[in-house]
Amino acid sequence: MTEAGSQAPRRLLIAAIFCALVCLPSQQAAAQGSAFAPPPAQSAQSKANIVPIPRPRPPIPEYAATTQAKTDILEFLSGPFPDDDAAPGSSRGIFNIDDEGRRGRRTGRGHIYWENETYNDQRVLLHIPAGFSLQRPGIIIVFFHGHGAEIKRDIGRRQQLPAQISESRANAVLVAPQFALDAADSSPGKFRKPGAFSRFLREAAHNLGRLHGDPRAEQAFSRMPVVIIGYSGGYLPIAWILRNNDVKRRVRGVVLLDALYGELDKFRDWIEGDRSAFFVSAYLGSTRRQNIELQRVLSERSIEFSMSLNGQLKPGSVVFLAGDTQEMTHRDFVTQAWATDPIADVLNRLSEYRRR
Repeated sequence: MTEAGSQAPRRLLIAAIFCALVCLPSQQAAAQGSAFAPPPAQSAQSKANIVPIPRPRPPIPEYAATTQAKTDILEFLSGPFPDDDAAPGSSRGIFNIDDEGRRGRRTGRGHIYWENETYNDQRVLLHIPAGFSLQRPGIIIVFFHGHGAEIKRDIGRRQQLPAQISESRANAVLVAPQFALDAADSSPGKFRKPGAFSRFLREAAHNLGRLHGDPRAEQAFSRMPVVIIGYSGGYLPIAWILRNNDVKRRVRGVVLLDALYGELDKFRDWIEGDRSAFFVSAYLGSTRRQNIELQRVLSERSIEFSMSLNGQLKPGSVVFLAGDTQEMTHRDFVTQAWATDPIADVLNRLSEYRRR
């Protein structure tokens, strides 16, 4: 056998091995679809049958409800006092006595109060009830006390404002500033000026957020609607706040507890100008004449009102409640009026703000 003939079987063997290594995998890839080749085109019907895999959504922020009531008294920079500015129409402000640099005020009834003792208290009482939740619609109750008051003694203990908030069903918090300390004076302080109450609410949102304990709570409090409640001499700062209208539509309602001593035009204009908020004025003998006069004015302007409080308080409701002077007293009107704990009763009539 020649050399060329002897190498022929060897070439055939090499060719067989090469085909086994290269040709067979290629044929299998063609039959099954190569990893490097584009997949075969899908029909419209096969595309329609494809169900996309849903992507996980980011978790919704959750605010834990308070497990226990939280109450504190803090000093605010934006509260009603101290106030160094002059009152409207006066170059001397509310102070009309100067005793060697010590400023004081003699009221129309002859009382003398000194600035450093009476008009210098920056404290504000804050309360968040147990079970309050930022996940639910909430509301801020701003309470203005009357004459002769100190917030811890009178608002906290005697008038039971924190307890009334807690015992109600409302998802509400309390903010109650100190006005003239232990004095027969209704001076509104800085709250008579445009923008002052708005600044106060911003500071309240910050401090409520800190009291709540969740760093995100401040933003939630800054958007909450407000109900302003005034007892006795607390009507005057409310009248100026409503006149300035610098909190726009955040005021959900106003409640006066034997407090309509004057400024009827300011309350009339606000009631007429904002039909989205409610107004309740409960009264005894000391403010009866003013309440009847406001009723007359509203009737002339075709604004309907009720003389009883039935069911839920709805936007635009105007209610006057004449109290029984034989059974009720002005001093106890915050706890005993048309109902026991009248503030809790008002809050329970706001069905959109429920804590539980």
